[in-house]
Amino acid sequence: MPRAATQATGAGIGARQPHYAELIERSPPLGFVEVHSENFFADGGAALAVLRELRARYPVSLHGVGLALGSAAGVDEWHLQRLERLVRHVEPALVSDHACFARAPLAPGGAVLHGSDLLPLAFTEASLAVLVRNVVQVQERLRRPIAVENLSAYLSFEDDAIAEAQFLAELARCSGCALLLDLNNLMVNARNAGGADPLADCRAFVDALAPGSVAEIHLAGHDDSGDIVIDDHGSRVRESVWQLYRHTIDRFGPLPTLIEWDTDLPALDVLLDEAARACGMAEALPA
Repeated sequence: MPRAATQATGAGIGARQPHYAELIERSPPLGFVEVHSENFFADGGAALAVLRELRARYPVSLHGVGLALGSAAGVDEWHLQRLERLVRHVEPALVSDHACFARAPLAPGGAVLHGSDLLPLAFTEASLAVLVRNVVQVQERLRRPIAVENLSAYLSFEDDAIAEAQFLAELARCSGCALLLDLNNLMVNARNAGGADPLADCRAFVDALAPGSVAEIHLAGHDDSGDIVIDDHGSRVRESVWQLYRHTIDRFGPLPTLIEWDTDLPALDVLLDEAARACGMAEALPA
């Protein structure tokens, strides 16, 4: 089968194991599919064979959860080697990870522990310098820019000194990376902050980013049934997030947009319906 185009366009979905066979068999029209990079680090095997089949049909976005780009301990060499090899093999449309830390030494000068989570950064000049350094290292190794995603975070730091939007804008300016703008994460954070108008706060965040700095958008559902709002990727995109999406593409124009759904996976057609809605909103933009 001929290799799919290398540019992500329109709307895509996360390719998850329960949908692999149906995605390959039906090959529904999608702008791209996204997979978690770390699931394909092994040598050969069924997972990599599936990824080859998907890559023959669609542009692929490699979305990582383990680089821990904001870690003062630096980027893990083994992880970067595996990612570099996967990028060469897949020729992805996009490569991304998160503005977070996860790696730290157990003791000064000791072994480095990976916390296996996306832990938030302090928005300070020092953490920005660490993040820029690590992003530049990854980009030089992969010989391409990457996109860095904003987090949903459930705590902040007393020494925060830079607004998050400005922090990410400076990251993009200093490192040459792009941004992966997760609109659901913005909404979760805004709602948990308790402001009078979370949607207005999110719009202001979007407006603080420079046109051309965003390479991809993530849309997802969240759980607001408890005391705090949880970014659980387990339901349809909320109407408030769709409103924010409209504002975002009005500002930046159509961008590759992922429907991110990782828990309580629905039928494939539900994901395709959400992707179709994103496409319809982009197509409705004034020419």
